Amino acid sequence: MERRPTKPAPWTINDSADLYGIREWGHGYFDVSSKGEVVVNLKDGKKSKPVSLSEIVKGLRERGTQLPVLIRFGDLLRWRIDELNEGFHSAIREGKYQGVYRGVYPIKVNQQQEVIEEITRYGRKYHYGLEAGSKPELIAALAYMHDPEAYIVCNGYKDEEFIDLALNAQKMGLQVILVLEMPSELALILERSKKMGVRPTLGVRFRLSAESAGHWSGSGGDASVFGLNISQLMGVVDQLREQGMLDCLRMLHYHQGSQIPNIRAIRQAVTEATRVYCGLVQEGARMGILDLGGGLAISYDGFKGATSASSNYGTKEYCADVIEAITEVTAEAGVPHPDIITESGRAVVAYYSVLIINILDVNRFEPRSNGIELSKDSPQLLRNLAELKDETRKDPSKLTGERLQEIYNDAVYYRDKLRSEFNYGKVTLRERSLGEEMYWAIMTWISGKLSAVGHDGSQMDRMTTVMTDYYYGNFSIFQSLPDLWAIDQIFPVMPIHRLKEKPSRNAVLSDITCDSDGKIAKFAHSGEICGSLPLHDPEFEKGEDYMLGIFLVGAYQETLGDLHNLLGDTNVVSVSIEGGKLKYRREQEGDSVSEVLSYVEYDPKDLSTRFRNLAESAVVSKRITATERREIMGAYDAGLRGYTYFET
Repeated sequence: MERRPTKPAPWTINDSADLYGIREWGHGYFDVSSKGEVVVNLKDGKKSKPVSLSEIVKGLRERGTQLPVLIRFGDLLRWRIDELNEGFHSAIREGKYQGVYRGVYPIKVNQQQEVIEEITRYGRKYHYGLEAGSKPELIAALAYMHDPEAYIVCNGYKDEEFIDLALNAQKMGLQVILVLEMPSELALILERSKKMGVRPTLGVRFRLSAESAGHWSGSGGDASVFGLNISQLMGVVDQLREQGMLDCLRMLHYHQGSQIPNIRAIRQAVTEATRVYCGLVQEGARMGILDLGGGLAISYDGFKGATSASSNYGTKEYCADVIEAITEVTAEAGVPHPDIITESGRAVVAYYSVLIINILDVNRFEPRSNGIELSKDSPQLLRNLAELKDETRKDPSKLTGERLQEIYNDAVYYRDKLRSEFNYGKVTLRERSLGEEMYWAIMTWISGKLSAVGHDGSQMDRMTTVMTDYYYGNFSIFQSLPDLWAIDQIFPVMPIHRLKEKPSRNAVLSDITCDSDGKIAKFAHSGEICGSLPLHDPEFEKGEDYMLGIFLVGAYQETLGDLHNLLGDTNVVSVSIEGGKLKYRREQEGDSVSEVLSYVEYDPKDLSTRFRNLAESAVVSKRITATERREIMGAYDAGLRGYTYFET
């Protein structure tokens, strides 16, 4: 008895959640609602409540805010601070550790004023401090960090003014630690401290031999730009001892790198650093603080593995392993447990921001619906392609995978030969166009038959182009996702609505710059890294936007963004929920055209004057009327005031 083919099960929101991996990389903050929309869990009183990103965008548009827009969620920042601090407190309690945890947030990860304000407010109950790597960052830190129990860690290259600011803050009762990044800094710090009558609190950055994997592994190990080697470290100890200031050395600091994917590498570094710390104590240094730097990873791809875009551990395991490693080494050396600092900026702030963009257009190959007729004089290559195309109308039940491969091979050969003969002048432009039309029609037909005949397409390398659309998004990769362009960072991308529908297209995402690098062609979905992303067919004819969310962009992306094509900052808004109602706070308009032009030394008034002179000369020469000049100038000035992105 012949078996009837089973009808595929209807697509569900769980299928979408699995496809895009939102429940893996979303960390419980993001999910898919029963309506098929991406939701973010926000704090409403003592409870958390899912809020639709589509509803947030709808409210913004009703208020006049256009896409693209960067949405910030302060609740996610608060929960990340809670998770990190509570993780260490729990590990300290369970491990009977005698020191305390005092994390600091490295300002460089996201220097926006709102971020620093919220971190200092949310983190106060944990005495959560700040790390400054430059004079401007220290100036910002001193304005917001007034907790006398929290640390301000000063890294980076320091001039006299930087050092004086830190020492004056110490005079005023703040716990400021000046970290030696290179041996030459010590003399200047000691000179300024003696002149100001302050015994400085010093740290020293040590260059570990332990290395790790990932994009940022170069900031640790012997290749590190900053940090003292073992010989230089001992030189600092000897110099401080000679000056009678060895008691000022309170902290050992190292930085293994950002986004360390493997917990074993973290534990190896902690072990080495703790042994160095114990050695400094045995040398007579006062010590008391061990700063592990950054490195706590998050899962950008949702795979939970030791890849550069993920990690094979969670926050709880990270905290427990750090405490255990330090405890083992200090017990062996008979040294008291140090207080612990980490500088986990990425893990704290990455979830905080989501970029919402709309799709403006789609570029795909769609064969003509009408047939192609060849003349009697058409080249043989065209006739060969036409014969192949005729097979697309035959009984599909007789089609085999082997024959499909033969059709593919022949179509590729004939198309390439046609192009070659065109270059030698043997084929006309119109004939080449007809040949290309038939070639793409054949390829489109083949792509639709692969699964039916059980062919995996592995021997059809050109099918990827046929099966992939280009979706043009209203954003700039160089402005909003610079790490994607610069270091191939993976960011989660998915539609924020229509998730009850099965995606029918595979797409590469292009931005609106005119740069070939302005595209996303690497996506994490379906449990692997793919060259395209399953998306829905945008319903432009219905007048509805198709919207995508790009997630985990809170770390580094805002201040690393550049003005490629003079596309500026996007609109920004902070969102919370109170009494079940959305609250839009800190609405910041994105850069206008005139603002961006002023960044590159244009004077908008001068531009308008110059264009007005051109328009007036056109009136004088009777190319346009005076009324037309007024309309043209109105459009020019409106353009100067407008958003740098596509406006609707």
